Amino acid sequence: MPTTPHPITNEQVPLTLGHEFSGTIEEVGQDVHDIKTGARVTVQPIIYDGTCGACKQGYIKCCDYNGFIGLSGWVGGLSKQVVVPRKAVYTIPDSMSMEVAALVEPLAVGWHAVNINPFKDGDSVLILGGRPIGLAVIQALKAKGADRIIVSELAPRQKEFAKQFGANFVIDPTEEVVFKRVKEICDGQGAHVVFDAAGVQPGLNAGLHALRARGTLAGDELTLTRAGERKYMGVATYQAGDFQDVLDAIASGRINPDTMITKKIQMHKVEEEGFKTLINDKDTNVKILVEANLDLPCNRRT
Repeated sequence: MPTTPHPITNEQVPLTLGHEFSGTIEEVGQDVHDIKTGARVTVQPIIYDGTCGACKQGYIKCCDYNGFIGLSGWVGGLSKQVVVPRKAVYTIPDSMSMEVAALVEPLAVGWHAVNINPFKDGDSVLILGGRPIGLAVIQALKAKGADRIIVSELAPRQKEFAKQFGANFVIDPTEEVVFKRVKEICDGQGAHVVFDAAGVQPGLNAGLHALRARGTLAGDELTLTRAGERKYMGVATYQAGDFQDVLDAIASGRINPDTMITKKIQMHKVEEEGFKTLINDKDTNVKILVEANLDLPCNRRT
């Protein structure tokens, strides 16, 4: 969150949080004609200038000045109402609940990570971490036909979630040497692709060792200690099209994320039962749904 004015929003802390949310359209701008009041929607929260080199290539997530609604300004989903650009709004199908629609944003992160990777049918995959983004990657892989998904996770409840969403093997790094176990599963060669969803250096080192020759490790940032002929791919959030792909995958039943919601609370309990729960009891929760305003069918995630 910006402590100096953000170059696009010109806002800084304190800000209203909330970048994973769904809601109902109350009003549209005078030039908006393809969506009506009353429509149920979810919001892609990337803020971008549209003029830099990355934006001109369509890589809005890589904008020189990028930010997020609810993290960089423009009032986040924990407010009663928000105003967002038309291009940020995606209608949700009648069959989808508002609760599930609030999960589209983190699911799109996992979808994008899989989409831009060299993963193909038959490849073995290791995911470092079984928390929300790791679970999103599992679901994206399953939707794309993966049948050898390995997850490294130490929290008991998160290991259960990983299995529930489709992991074929779950390794506890406190009980087994990750790269040795991965090579056993993968006929001695290691995984084709490793996704970092934890950001812990020891885990990243283990993931690197668990890669087969010329395999790919994908994540946000890391320090490589020994790469050999292995590739690192930086992955950042999602791009145009990923939100709609996730909505389509949920609507068709290829992704069923409902049980990622482990708790539902009302707005006045967001501090004690939302933020503090995720700090003090993070090992047993994935996503907590916040009803920001009971008078409106809006949902936000923490």
